[in-house]
Amino acid sequence: MAGGPPGAKGRIRTRTPAELRRVRRPRSHGCWDHLYAAPLWPLHGANLGTLLRTCDAVGACLVVPRFPWVPEALARGNTLRRPACVHWTGDPLRWLQRQRDRGAHVVGVELADEAVRLADLPAARRTTVVVLGHEQQGIPPEALDLLDLAVEIPMVGTGASLNVAVAGSLALYKLAGLL
Repeated sequence: MAGGPPGAKGRIRTRTPAELRRVRRPRSHGCWDHLYAAPLWPLHGANLGTLLRTCDAVGACLVVPRFPWVPEALARGNTLRRPACVHWTGDPLRWLQRQRDRGAHVVGVELADEAVRLADLPAARRTTVVVLGHEQQGIPPEALDLLDLAVEIPMVGTGASLNVAVAGSLALYKLAGLL
């Protein structure tokens, strides 16, 4: 939100759509090949739609498996009604290995002994993949071996973790340097 004119205490002025268009990219991006959200073992379609919206907000691409229900979930979630950058994969483990082979930094959002706290995660300086696991089982053990880093989102409540859309959104904003 933008503040009012100098000296106008207590007044907050929101930006107009025209002002926002001037400071943001003029259209949807193509593949920026820099930041990827990879919910490779999704359970709930609503989470994919929410994550797709976050990808647009931070300039990231979404990588999803070719499950029959995923295209509909993405279509429902794309409230911008513009094309979004979506990559499809048939084999999540092979896709992750290819990303590592091409030099991408692979970061998993997971509760692990070696995990760094989200607050300590630096902004991405090279191509980075944010791996998000299954909403109930997390990232499969065979995929944990493909991670360069695990990041944990601290919680003080009684739940064990956040849903994929929320966890992924927080990690994407941090890695994009927007938090």
